[in-house]
Amino acid sequence: MKVIFLRDLKGQGKKGEIKEVSDGYAINFLIKKGYALKKTEGSLNKLKEEQEHNKELDLKNREEALKLKEKLEKITLNFKVKSAKDGRMFGSISTKQIKEELVKKGFEIDKKQIEAQIINTLGMHIIVINLYKDIKCNLKVHTEGI
Repeated sequence: MKVIFLRDLKGQGKKGEIKEVSDGYAINFLIKKGYALKKTEGSLNKLKEEQEHNKELDLKNREEALKLKEKLEKITLNFKVKSAKDGRMFGSISTKQIKEELVKKGFEIDKKQIEAQIINTLGMHIIVINLYKDIKCNLKVHTEGI
């Protein structure tokens, strides 16, 4: 029996893939557990519609990420921190602090999108933010001693 996988199943198939499997396995496991549908004209049409919807959604998300990248690369985050006379900082700037500063400026960025980098010196630093699959943004962070 030919089935269309609705979800990834390790060792068997990926979402959207069409595969030939035994009838018993298809009926008793794949279809019953919601991993696959029997290949019919209706299920093929449903798969094509879903793929078109996913392409449109991907394009929309990509455009939004590019607009956000353009805005983020124009700004600089400024932090005033306590420092020693030789220029060393007491403590460091965390990704949580960067996220909070971005929220204050009106940007909704998840902390997990910010690539971890320890900022423990004064001056200008570049932080990489993962906005979408392959779209990254370079954010300028300036630390200034008090």
